[in-house]
Order: sequence, then C-alpha cells, then structure tokens
Amino acid sequence: MIQKVNIAGSLAQVRQYWRPGIAAQVNGQEVRLAKLHGEFIWHSHAEADELFMVVSGRLTIQTRDGDLRLGPGEMAVVPRGVEHRPVAPEPVHLLMITAAGTRNTGQHQDARLTAPAGVRI
Repeated sequence: MIQKVNIAGSLAQVRQYWRPGIAAQVNGQEVRLAKLHGEFIWHSHAEADELFMVVSGRLTIQTRDGDLRLGPGEMAVVPRGVEHRPVAPEPVHLLMITAAGTRNTGQHQDARLTAPAGVRI
C-alpha cells in the first residue's frame, strides 16, 4: 500500500540530535530524518554513499579536502569511503538517504552518537 510521509510531522517525532529515524524505504535505501546541532565525529561509510538534504537550517559537511556548506533546499552526496564530519552551528532539520542498515557513525561505535538501527518514525 502506498503511504505518504509528512516530513515536518515526522521531524517533530525526532527527539534527539544526531539520532535519525527511518521515514521510508525504497530499493534497499533508507530515507532518514534527523535533527542536528553541534559537531559530529569524523567518519566514513566504506560500502554506502550518503545523501544529505537540508530541510531547514545551515549545515557544513567537512571533508579532508575542504568544507561544503548547505542551506535549506540544498543537497549533496558524500561518496562511499570519503571521511566527513557534519557540523551544524544552529539546529538543522535534515533528510538523508543511504543503504539500509548503514550505521550513522560509520566505522565508529559512540555511546552518545551512534543511533540504534531500524528505528522508524
């Protein structure tokens, strides 16, 4: 059955920064919604590209080659294997797409930042 997702309503259900929830799945990819604020950890995803689309706020994606700044309605894809660190000086609402089961902290396990897998919103 086809279901619609209200992005604003789903983001309202996200209670913690850096803990994305799954809003939908398509072709083995998870559409995740998250709220970000502050600095994340440097990490990479060896097996998955990661799409970031800013719904509101301003996000900087730091890479070892330089910074990419995104505003509302802008998106970028971090290719698999590229080390990166999202930074949100102000609160950001974000839509992300990545391969199902991809850990948000990549190769790292972090008690504060690693989101539990499979959490739907």
